[in-house]
Amino acid sequence: MRRVFKTRSFSRWLRKTELTDSTLCKAVAEMELGLVDADLGGGVIKKRVPLPGRGKSGGARTLLATNRADRWFYVFGFEKNERANISAQELQALRMLSGDLLSLSAASLDTWVKSATLQEICNEGQN
Repeated sequence: MRRVFKTRSFSRWLRKTELTDSTLCKAVAEMELGLVDADLGGGVIKKRVPLPGRGKSGGARTLLATNRADRWFYVFGFEKNERANISAQELQALRMLSGDLLSLSAASLDTWVKSATLQEICNEGQN
């Protein structure tokens, strides 16, 4: 079963945008079909998502930790007009975070959701 989460820091950034959880879930469905913008290594991928009225090219960039099967974690986001990309140090930190998130057991994930450290935004049965 596919589970999609967003971290607390990603949720804070998301509130500043017009993106919705539904848009993020649709982006995961696209990535499951192989439509990934960049594989940054270490379980981190980049996906462009459209902002209302601006489309994908002028939209937001999201970084996810994923095993590309049943776990997807939105961990970082930025608008293209705010910055071009992330630094090498940020990428290294995201790769370490990815390893930590992907190693969590299902019970640990449930605990993190209950504590609001992670928010589950969609699963295989929802879009």
